[in-house]
Amino acid sequence: MTITSPHLGNSSAWTDARLLFALEEVVETELNRHLKVAKDWMPHEYVPWSDGRNFPGLFEDGEAWGKEQSKVTDIGRVALVVNLLTEDNLPSYHHEIASLFGRDGAWGTWVHRWTAEEGRHGIVMRDYLLASRAVDPDELERFRMSHMSEGFESDNRHSMLHSVAYVAFQELATRISHRNTGHQSGDPVCDRMLARIATDENLHMVFYRNLLKAAFELAPDLTMQAVRDVVVDFRMPGHGIPGFERAAAQMAIGEVYNLRIHHDDVLQPVLRFLKIMEIDGLGPEGLKAQEELGVYMGGLDSEAAKFDERLAARKARMAARAAG
Repeated sequence: MTITSPHLGNSSAWTDARLLFALEEVVETELNRHLKVAKDWMPHEYVPWSDGRNFPGLFEDGEAWGKEQSKVTDIGRVALVVNLLTEDNLPSYHHEIASLFGRDGAWGTWVHRWTAEEGRHGIVMRDYLLASRAVDPDELERFRMSHMSEGFESDNRHSMLHSVAYVAFQELATRISHRNTGHQSGDPVCDRMLARIATDENLHMVFYRNLLKAAFELAPDLTMQAVRDVVVDFRMPGHGIPGFERAAAQMAIGEVYNLRIHHDDVLQPVLRFLKIMEIDGLGPEGLKAQEELGVYMGGLDSEAAKFDERLAARKARMAARAAG
């Protein structure tokens, strides 16, 4: 099957302002669809409040935090901190998309609705972590202050199309990270909470993915270049978190998020939905971006295969030690 995406004027005619205007009707349609399928939920209903007790400070009976107080696994603890600190930067994310997409019309309604829904994630995760004593609260707060004090600027803030392409993949990446963290957490309560958050992230991904598809119909060359750039240079929004590289390595080994997951569960589903390699009617720059994207995905798959081999060997060594 071949998809033909007609050009509506040449690439140079498409400014961010014109694309925003041209996509307004699609945004309204997707917003209405989202509001019909999204279900409200109460963060406090997912928190094990009865497990909570005072920490030292104003309360004389406060009990200092200890790692043994929680059933959460080591890898679950690392991933929960990374995921929460990522959610904590919501003010910066809101500022960026509101600046790019605007605060009026369907775009503005979506920006505020998205922000309100995302706000629940940080609330419920922090309440869970404190009530269940899954992490050191003092360290968590120091990390939050350090991370947010640095501020956040997206790699794609220069372009509306790049930003739409990025969030189409990033929302799915966040969903996968939350879901796998729940599976690896060792706590059914945590797993249920993160499954609820992951449902929101999936709906957000669908909104942006469908918007990206519409952008291909309007400006295929520019959209193909944006997708190429985003995929090749993709970074998770939490990359500025203190100790992120070490935490990311632990999450990779713990099978929360790694190259194989990134290739198979994040990039490929969106690219398949868009039928990215079947789009024709592209100009020279669009064709070049399409070819480069295909080459990159092939190389990423090879790198993921090497990682799979190293991970399997590591598991075998650990099993041998346990048996010995």
